[in-house]
Amino acid sequence: MKSTYLLSKQFWNNSIVFLLLFFFAFAKGNAQILEPVKWTSKIEKKSGNNFVLIFDGVIEKDWHIYSQFTPDGGPLPLEISFKNQKGNYNLVGKAKEGKTRTAFNDIFGVNETFFEGKAHIEQEITIINPDIKTIEVEFDFQICKEVCINLNKKFSIAIPASFKMDATAPVVKIDEIKAEETPKDGVIVDTTKTTAGTVIEDTAKDDADVTVDNQEMPESAPQRSLWSIFFIAFLSGFAALLTPCVFPMIPMTVSFFTKQSKTKATGIRNAIIYGISIIVIYVLLGFLVSWIFGADALNALSTDVWFNLIFFVILIIFASSFLGAFEIMLPNSWANKVDKQADRGGVIGILFMALALAIVSFSCTGPIVGTLLFEAATNGIIGPIVGMFGFSLALALPFMLFAMFPGWLNSLPKSGGWLNTVKVVLGFLELALAFKFLSNADLVLQLHLLEREVFIAIWIAIFAALTLYLFGKITLPHDSPLQHISVGRLYLGLLTLVFTVYLIPGLWGAPLKLISAFPPPPQYSESPFGVGGSNNSNFGSDKGLPDGAELGPHGIMVFHDYEDGVAFAKSINKPIMLDFTGYACVNCRKMENNVWSDERILPILKNDIVLISLYVDDKRELPADKQYVTESGDKIITVGDKWTDFMISKYKTNTQPLYIMTDLEGNNLNKTKPTISYVGADEYLKWLKEGISNFK
Repeated sequence: MKSTYLLSKQFWNNSIVFLLLFFFAFAKGNAQILEPVKWTSKIEKKSGNNFVLIFDGVIEKDWHIYSQFTPDGGPLPLEISFKNQKGNYNLVGKAKEGKTRTAFNDIFGVNETFFEGKAHIEQEITIINPDIKTIEVEFDFQICKEVCINLNKKFSIAIPASFKMDATAPVVKIDEIKAEETPKDGVIVDTTKTTAGTVIEDTAKDDADVTVDNQEMPESAPQRSLWSIFFIAFLSGFAALLTPCVFPMIPMTVSFFTKQSKTKATGIRNAIIYGISIIVIYVLLGFLVSWIFGADALNALSTDVWFNLIFFVILIIFASSFLGAFEIMLPNSWANKVDKQADRGGVIGILFMALALAIVSFSCTGPIVGTLLFEAATNGIIGPIVGMFGFSLALALPFMLFAMFPGWLNSLPKSGGWLNTVKVVLGFLELALAFKFLSNADLVLQLHLLEREVFIAIWIAIFAALTLYLFGKITLPHDSPLQHISVGRLYLGLLTLVFTVYLIPGLWGAPLKLISAFPPPPQYSESPFGVGGSNNSNFGSDKGLPDGAELGPHGIMVFHDYEDGVAFAKSINKPIMLDFTGYACVNCRKMENNVWSDERILPILKNDIVLISLYVDDKRELPADKQYVTESGDKIITVGDKWTDFMISKYKTNTQPLYIMTDLEGNNLNKTKPTISYVGADEYLKWLKEGISNFK
């Protein structure tokens, strides 16, 4: 009896221990599958056949969701898809967002716009099919804390039978959502499940440049980029001021105000009004560009192939005009009509004088203004306005200052050939900049017609020609006879010569950090290892890379397809390092920049392992026969979906970056830490060496 009791007690104790172990094992295996936002949706009738879809998300503390207005090149913006729209309903404008915040991310160099605490989104629709029963909507979004998760959320919003349709009802636009507005009561519809996506390490909160996250900011208050736009525009305005179209107007206009005015104070007042009028005209131009195109279209310009090609052609035309091939001018009738209005006097007359200056100087200011508007447009609706303010302020200040202190006019250099020199120098700069836009189009299309070496060679030729021009070895149609060169021109020529020499090593793979934002990236190159260079790894051909491989960060050979990488690893008998990463992964870039570049680690990554980097946010669609549905019912449609499913199903996590060392059969090589994420160089090095040692 006692032995039976002891056996029974031991059985229950073992069972409890087993259940506890099972519970903790299960909890550990699923602890990384995170869903830090809960969504609800509802529909409200507005008028007639117009309805408003309302989506509310409750976000866990310290997490944030990126807005649909976060620009390209940074974290993934919210994407809203209406799955059953065709033939059933039309969208009225773009989805409106509630309160968001904006902060600068110095890793990607863009302003992030995001929701904190709660997300509120409204979309007005006009129903055209009275028999429709539900509205099917899908959100793809990124939510971040110390890590970021790419999530997919599906909504099926039922249309209540009580919502009667009106065939004669007009389309009415919804008022813009106020930041503090809360949704009204409506029909709450249960939402379907959220598909766990990938987690990306995110340290935006830790960066000093992003401390504005904790302040109350308007949605469109990007800080650093707008200041950069302002200063670049101000310098561009100053450059335009020194052109033959504008500079001679300073003494003429100021003298007119001082002589025609009865008192000095009146002359100063009129000159100030004139300067303010210049600012108003150019700022109005920036506003019109923003208003006509809208924020979404402006953000899309930087990657639009046709716009980049068109702008390339426009800059070539303007550069040719600056260099003296021909003159580009607005119709003389425009200037004559405006001149007549300027004779009216008073504030209206001064305003028309400023408009006349803008028209007459167009041949010099037009290409500068056009380039500024394009660059500023990539910062959304406020960019062109700020850009035009900075540009016009530089133009207006001299007129106001010289009117206040007319004695300064005597210190101004006389108009002459040097003004044409300024114009020609700007022409060379416009010509160099034009190829940046052609390069953008080539990169988007992946044509490899303007690879890094070709781009650098073109810039070397342009700046070498500019150097020869400044030294007087080349003359252009509008140049005056040159007996000698001035000291200023000599210094500028030496500066361009130094810059030209600096560019030359770029043909052999030098990083050229001073112009890193202009040429294509090093891997977009005829010779990934530099002209005459070679692969310094112990595997991979000096004549090129193996099939399926490309040059990755720091010249590391990398595969982006699992099967290709494994096949190559087997052919050379090297261990595999899986790198689950993302294009929008902040800490992935930090690991690559700070840890992979370590002099102890980089040779190992180049020589001792086969790197397979799998991008879980790759939006390219898989071929139809490669798409599938997981056991949990998730549709695997894109390349990123495939690697996300691989990561979750095999390694029971959706955290990123994620590194795994495996043998040729896919078995983990590291026993103490099978996977590793965002760590320091010492820990990463120790982990690498353990995996390689176990492989051997």
